Amino acid sequence: MKYTQLGRTGLKVSRLVLGTMNFGPQTDEADSHAIMDAALETGINFFDTANVYGWAENKGRTESIIGNWFAKSGERRDKVVLATKVYGNMAADGDAWPNHDKLSALNIRRAVDASLKRLQTDYIDVYQFHHIDRSTSFEEIWQAIDVLVQQGKILYAGSSNFPGYKIAQANEIAARRGGTIGLVSEQCLYNLAERRAEMEVIPAAQEYGLGVIPWSPLHGGLLGGVIKKEVQGGRRASGRAADTLADPTSRAQIQAYEDLLEKHGIEPGEAALAWLLTRPGVTGPIVGPRTAEQLESAVRASELELSDELLTSLDEIFPGPGPSPEAFAW
Repeated sequence: MKYTQLGRTGLKVSRLVLGTMNFGPQTDEADSHAIMDAALETGINFFDTANVYGWAENKGRTESIIGNWFAKSGERRDKVVLATKVYGNMAADGDAWPNHDKLSALNIRRAVDASLKRLQTDYIDVYQFHHIDRSTSFEEIWQAIDVLVQQGKILYAGSSNFPGYKIAQANEIAARRGGTIGLVSEQCLYNLAERRAEMEVIPAAQEYGLGVIPWSPLHGGLLGGVIKKEVQGGRRASGRAADTLADPTSRAQIQAYEDLLEKHGIEPGEAALAWLLTRPGVTGPIVGPRTAEQLESAVRASELELSDELLTSLDEIFPGPGPSPEAFAW
């Protein structure tokens, strides 16, 4: 496994990030523990979760599964760079009591203590804001984060789903406050089929020294050989992938993608992950395996070298928006 620095920090993390969103809803606790064991064995040390994972009446379940895994051996927590998130409404019925969601100092304080308890650890390496909070100033957010850092409950702060201007705003305010390192990472939707992050988010992240952590690297399964699986009688596309394939032009695009990779003898899902690892500013994509076999495929992707010819062909099928501001200015 290859490693890199997380943005401008001294923190070394694996080029693949283990996503845990399936732990609980789709993968039971025993299998989740086996996947985490296998991830460590392959050298993956960066684990990502969120307080709301588990969903509905099971919010927090995923963090609890991870916490139970940590409790089995102290070495596990010591080897893992742990990232979780705050923002979501944690009420099972969705009807949050005032101050029980978003990024007020009160909710940040409450949420981090609850996550620490579920995760059975005394600190979180990267505490991420799951979404922007239009009602809370960054002055208040950074004050809350500074206290948590001083208390030793978190080490770094990151963002998720932030637009470029909010990344800039957050770090400019952090710099003015002094003594606050600001955001060190940004999780964003980014893959071959969805490259809008290249317009503003990734340039802002690079400018301010944030590591970029793409989520949905296969775009909901669309880039994982979905047409081939349908033809072979496998699992049919659903969600975002099904919606995209319903459009004839988009389906032809995905077919061209699968045909190209078949010509090169490369699995589509592995190529999509390998492509992200060639992108400027990317720390590593989040992979969310439901099975050990899916984890093995992701690890193979991290070792895959894509030729310049193939990269050019992928750009032709999935052209990016181009450099900012030229892409939209003229």
